[in-house]
Amino acid sequence: MDEQLRVGLIGAGPWATNVHAPGIADHPGTRLVSVWARKPEAAAKLAAVHGADVASTPDELLSTVDAVAFAVPPEVQSEIATRAAGAGKHVILEKPIAATVDDAERLVAAVEQAGVASLVLLTRRYAPETKELLAQLHRTGGWTGADAQWLSGALVEGPYSRSPWRHERGALHDLGPHVFDLLDVTLGRITDVIAATVSAAGVWRLIFAHEGGATSSVTMSMSTPLTPSVAELTVYGEHGHRRLSTGGTSAQDCYTLLLDDFVAMVRSGTREHPLDVRRGLHLQKVIALAGEKAGR
Repeated sequence: MDEQLRVGLIGAGPWATNVHAPGIADHPGTRLVSVWARKPEAAAKLAAVHGADVASTPDELLSTVDAVAFAVPPEVQSEIATRAAGAGKHVILEKPIAATVDDAERLVAAVEQAGVASLVLLTRRYAPETKELLAQLHRTGGWTGADAQWLSGALVEGPYSRSPWRHERGALHDLGPHVFDLLDVTLGRITDVIAATVSAAGVWRLIFAHEGGATSSVTMSMSTPLTPSVAELTVYGEHGHRRLSTGGTSAQDCYTLLLDDFVAMVRSGTREHPLDVRRGLHLQKVIALAGEKAGR
């Protein structure tokens, strides 16, 4: 496959505008050909910037593309992405990949049955500094625990503060996949949620058990107006401690690195990746278990 992948974009909000659309349009292996959004005027505005067509329905978009990128709420994403995979379209998914575990399982089944490529945008995992630190941690070994703090005022002000689904589902569904993924890949697969609580102010506190006996703790909120926000993970063990923060590679550059992997998967016929749809399903199950433990 020497030609660019024809990619359609589902969604036209701030994240689609700032990350997905310019990333797809500027990448040498992809071409943004169509945009669909629940707000047609937003789709038209975004499409015009990048010389793309506007689709009147998701099915119209699917008929013109090789792959689909999503930047919509999880319940919207899972329904359309399942249809997209069934139609043989490769998919770039946002986190969480669905609103429920059942929907996530249907999406995984559709991807596997169709044999299409899939990646989940767990942003920091594509950053070179994150990959380097994870490689060092795995070489060293002996890590017995970790503490993560992800605190921001994203729901108070800023481009995502008017997002209905984020207000409804909060930090567990929006920040959770990023944090849980990093803890999971650092200490070993999360096997249980030992404890989970959420305050009236939306501050989550969780304790996880991991394969091999390690434990981790998380404090996260999107309603704490800190400037600057806090986003860091400290892992500790017999060799001391190491800290991972979110500085360094921008979200836009992380998305470009995702597209590098995505294009390579499609061209080579590779259908497995550490951050494919199956990773999204595992994280969906952790989210569900945490919600149950907190009585949500």
